[in-house]
Amino acid sequence: MALTKNKKNDVVAEVSDLLSSSKMTVVAKYQGTTVKALQQLRRDARANGTKVKDVNVSDLQGMLLYAFNADDEVAPAQILSQFAKANPTLEFVGAITGEGKFIGSDDVKALASLPSKNKLIAQVVATLLSPVNDVTNALSGNLHALLDGIEAKATA
Repeated sequence: MALTKNKKNDVVAEVSDLLSSSKMTVVAKYQGTTVKALQQLRRDARANGTKVKDVNVSDLQGMLLYAFNADDEVAPAQILSQFAKANPTLEFVGAITGEGKFIGSDDVKALASLPSKNKLIAQVVATLLSPVNDVTNALSGNLHALLDGIEAKATA
């Protein structure tokens, strides 16, 4: 069933809003993917704050899927990459950054391999705390040795 002009305008307005609020929008072809698999993808995507929308444009070959996320630049690429491992019919086309720049499918795959934003923050914090922990451990070790020496002197 073809969309009426009003419904097409509504779809365009919705996609426009999603694009303007999204930090990263990943585009992929999903031709040959089952409806059940796409429903599971939408549930998984919703869990990490990503909205998945399929927009059929008759001028383009293949059916295109858009993954939007307003909070995390990497999340849409990661969720689609995980889905593509189990469903090889999904093929990355590229992505649109929050600044409106297009990046190719190879760059999207590289983004998908990055750790999540929270993991990256945890790694930075752990790196910053490492010297502090080393100093604390060294002082603690010296303090134990000093106490052991005092105890040995006292018992002698």
